[in-house]
Amino acid sequence: MNKTRILKSHVKIGDMVCVLSGKDKKKRGRVIALSARAKKALVSGINKVKKHLKARRIGDDSGIVEVEAPIRTDKLQVVCPHCDVPTRVGHELNEKNVKVRVCKKCKRQFAK
Repeated sequence: MNKTRILKSHVKIGDMVCVLSGKDKKKRGRVIALSARAKKALVSGINKVKKHLKARRIGDDSGIVEVEAPIRTDKLQVVCPHCDVPTRVGHELNEKNVKVRVCKKCKRQFAK
């Protein structure tokens, strides 16, 4: 029996996040890309790795370049835009019965 599951993440594209553990602990960055299946996110300025590039054509540059590598989403925590504190994300229904994301500390909802 092949059941398809919808993979969800507490982190969304465009969220400001804080790293909880690893070499970039307590650094903040904005989520650029997200892979829910691999449970990884690409965050600007976080998890920089050195990549060795080879010139493919005449005129191309070769050398060592720093690029951002994906980081696991369980190492990230969303930063509330209102209280500017890393927090967990809750869900509530607003007055129009639409499910919205809410900061667990200040109880205010995140902007879309």
